[in-house]
Amino acid sequence: MAIPVLKGKTLLLGITGSIAAYKALDLIRRLKEEGVDVHVVMTKSACQFITPLTVQTLSENAVAIDLFSLREEADIGHIKLARMADLVVIAPATANILAKAASGIADDYLSTILLATRAPVVMCPAMNPAMYENPATQKNIEILKGRNILVVEPDSGSMACGEEGRGRFPPIDLIIEAISKKLTPPTWKDLKVLVSAGPTREFFDPVRFISNPSSGKMGYAIARAAIRRSAMVHLLTGPVSIPPPYGVTIHNVTSAMEMYNRAMELAPEMDIIIMAAAVGDYRPEKISTKKVKKTEKALAITLIPNPDIIAAIGKIKKPQQITVGFAAETDNILENASQKLIHKNLDLIVANDVTRPDSGFCVDTNRVKILLRDGSILELPCLPKEEVAEKLLDVIEDLRRRRDGI
Repeated sequence: MAIPVLKGKTLLLGITGSIAAYKALDLIRRLKEEGVDVHVVMTKSACQFITPLTVQTLSENAVAIDLFSLREEADIGHIKLARMADLVVIAPATANILAKAASGIADDYLSTILLATRAPVVMCPAMNPAMYENPATQKNIEILKGRNILVVEPDSGSMACGEEGRGRFPPIDLIIEAISKKLTPPTWKDLKVLVSAGPTREFFDPVRFISNPSSGKMGYAIARAAIRRSAMVHLLTGPVSIPPPYGVTIHNVTSAMEMYNRAMELAPEMDIIIMAAAVGDYRPEKISTKKVKKTEKALAITLIPNPDIIAAIGKIKKPQQITVGFAAETDNILENASQKLIHKNLDLIVANDVTRPDSGFCVDTNRVKILLRDGSILELPCLPKEEVAEKLLDVIEDLRRRRDGI
């Protein structure tokens, strides 16, 4: 996903003795792809499930296991590792390590590091459902949360022991997002943010519709970036084929009218509104209740305008709200975007040329210009949409600070 906050970070990964330990190998691979320097500490129990050699090969760093190793502890390695880490992640975290961390027990390499580190900590429990639900384990989790340790709730499903319930290793994408959020300052805490994404579909019979190629990737990236900054995010999304970001409130719609109605309900309560969806400008005047049969004659469909959602929001906008629009253009990009910025009462607008192969619909990159009402323009080079989202939120954050005189 190319998450900017992860690139160049040093992460200490603790692997404990769970049957899910093998899934930590995929986590290491994903973190390395994001540009993270991964150092691993394994408990001796973890070595019964996966080999240190495999972990070392994937992480490209020596694996620490023995607290009393003459080689590993020649320069007090556990303190060195504890200090060098930007973040400590325990995945999988057994009931045993949760209990040790909650009680301050330090009797092996990993539990000692947890006492010695000043870095933020993320715990990813994975265990038998009965062990996870045990009051002792739940009490330990509450203690850890009270110390500002982020606990990623385990998944539900079938377990290796044959039982069903909550205790499965959390999805890798969820862990990556939890790590990213823990490394991101919570500058949007308590802010309510509305993001729209994806296309709309305007049906003219039960099986055919008019739409556009929007994939929703830009809007979804914006929603993820806002979640990382601890915002309360409402994602208003048209039909897409990508998974929703973790932690957002999803509002699924199909047509432009459905998106309009839901947006108008949500907008008054929002602090920031970012309308990145590619909303259809027109809809069929009439919708056939049956499939329109193919004939040799031309088919004429009368289209009528859809309401302009962001313009309607601009008319009821509160003074403290920030509204952001998107302008997907094929020509006269700056001129067209500037007119929309003013006429729709926006604080800023993001313009891009959708005729370029590296910008706009159905690609992972975007090349945009961010226009503000004061006439300033921030032109970004071709970047992954995750990075474009972060830079857009930086501009919004700066605008809020200047507006509030901070």
